[in-house]
Amino acid sequence: MALKVFDLECEHGHLFEGWFGSHEDYDAQQARGLVTCPVCASASITKRLSAPRLNVANLHEPASRPALPANASEAEKMAALQAVVMRQVRAVLRNTENVGARFAEEARRIHAGDADDRPIRGTATPQERAELADDGIEVMAVPDFLDDDRLQ
Repeated sequence: MALKVFDLECEHGHLFEGWFGSHEDYDAQQARGLVTCPVCASASITKRLSAPRLNVANLHEPASRPALPANASEAEKMAALQAVVMRQVRAVLRNTENVGARFAEEARRIHAGDADDRPIRGTATPQERAELADDGIEVMAVPDFLDDDRLQ
């Protein structure tokens, strides 16, 4: 699956990436208010200029990178690189504890030292994410398609 990666910025100056199937997919999600800042949950988002390259050579192990023929097209090379990055992101997510709807509560407990410090994931409303950010607790929204629990 080829994805478009856009550099985005909210009205408060928070910079983040958004991954979309196409420019039209971004526009449709933006029009429906589905694109929000992972830091403050603002829905006032603009696309920034960005370079269409990824420097991820240091992120892969030699065995994890698909062998491509010397005459592979740029599109084939990019698809292979995206596959490596997707596998690595999913591997990171597999090493987190899914706390589900208790995400905001558990993030607060960890932040306060009332629970073991560990990587967690789960679900939180835009309001909960904004309140966590206001309290100095950094969280990041992760697209559903990266979560192996949701793959079919």
